[in-house]
Amino acid sequence: MQLIPVILCGGAGSRLWPVSRALHPKPFIRLADGQSLLQKAFLRGAELPNVKTVLTVTNRDFFFKTEDEFREINATNIATSFILEPYGRNTAAAIAAAALQIAKTHGPDTLVLVLAADHLIADQEAFQKAVLASIELAATGKLVTFGIQPNAPETGYGYIEADGNNVLRFIEKPSREKAQEYLASGRYLWNSGMFCFSANSMLQEMERHCPEILSETKRCIERSRLAEGKDFTQLELDSNTFSSVPELSIDYAVMEKSSEVAVVPCDIGWSDIGSWTALGDLDEPDAHGNRTQGETLLHSSRNCTIHSNDRLVAAVGVEDLIIVDTPDALLVTEKSCSQDVKHIYAELKTKGHITHQLHRTVHRPWGTYTVLEEGSDFKIKRIVVKPGARLSLQMHYHRSEHWVVVSGTAKVVNEDSEIIVNTNESTYIKAGRKHRLENPGLLDLVMIEVQSGAYVGEDDIVRFEDNYGRA
Repeated sequence: MQLIPVILCGGAGSRLWPVSRALHPKPFIRLADGQSLLQKAFLRGAELPNVKTVLTVTNRDFFFKTEDEFREINATNIATSFILEPYGRNTAAAIAAAALQIAKTHGPDTLVLVLAADHLIADQEAFQKAVLASIELAATGKLVTFGIQPNAPETGYGYIEADGNNVLRFIEKPSREKAQEYLASGRYLWNSGMFCFSANSMLQEMERHCPEILSETKRCIERSRLAEGKDFTQLELDSNTFSSVPELSIDYAVMEKSSEVAVVPCDIGWSDIGSWTALGDLDEPDAHGNRTQGETLLHSSRNCTIHSNDRLVAAVGVEDLIIVDTPDALLVTEKSCSQDVKHIYAELKTKGHITHQLHRTVHRPWGTYTVLEEGSDFKIKRIVVKPGARLSLQMHYHRSEHWVVVSGTAKVVNEDSEIIVNTNESTYIKAGRKHRLENPGLLDLVMIEVQSGAYVGEDDIVRFEDNYGRA
């Protein structure tokens, strides 16, 4: 039987703010080895025996960023497929869409391995053994979940009471006392949120236990746009009909109701990296228990976690602190309060503060831009355009733009004229003029953009033509 890994890539990662943002969530966080959690999830699935394609379900706003992440590490050029959601409707909708699409394109008996993009698994060999065990069960029609052998009375995870491969019951996140009781009994496993099943088995159980989710997802797919190419498939779910799909987790919708559920107990070095404490614990501590990334200077400080990639962070006489420094936001918290960072994120979101949503460096389909400085009537950006990429043909009502090429070559459309701007040259785009920027070269185009005008917000843009479906 063919096995297709399905990566679920979404969520906000609010407890890992300020590195995690709404448009740069937890799966895209880079670890000390330079790889993101999403890249590790891709390799985890792609390196399984006989896997020929990997399907990713993600928000359409993350598509180009996800493509870039995979391109960077997909050395074997394994085929990639995507299901793009206009917004999240929880895991039942995502899994329904994946199962329907896989059953249609690869056959109903195809096995599906659901992986979360924001988990970490340290023992790949043990993981592969667990997958092989899950395949045997899934081939008999079982919906298989992976149960993690607990090593602590963790209150942040759901639990599974099990007898061998038999699931006795699912349990919500327990109190500390209950978690200690579960750990001591040896009968309970952490619910990892990873699954293995045949597409047909999952669809049958969805028809039995959550028929509305299945029927509405089918209706949505029928009205959705499918693009196909060599070793590539992209299904963009229709926004209007997707809103009718009930929002429910796969655990509530199917797994807790079905009599066809099995579990594979495993010890694979699993973590969902649910807080700065968990993320910091991945780094080796120094002699005083401090874990640091970036340039730091510590004096008389113990058991601190410090992350900074842009500037020096110094700490004197402090203990048990988490300090996370980014160009536009600084987090300081006691380790014991690391789970409460989500409340800061929620308040920023309520206030509409930009730091809940974006970093100063923003990824776009054509490359990136970084806001270097801004005021009420000006903004300075560093723009990087990938080789062969171009921005939309666009116009701004309220701002003019001065472009200085730092490296590479720019092709610039300015109203009816088209010019080439080389390194150390510049050009000027007056407000109200249609214009377009393109990189015709083989190397990145790097330029400085100075915007000036009465309003320099990102929404002052009218697109006339666009390669990425945004016009």
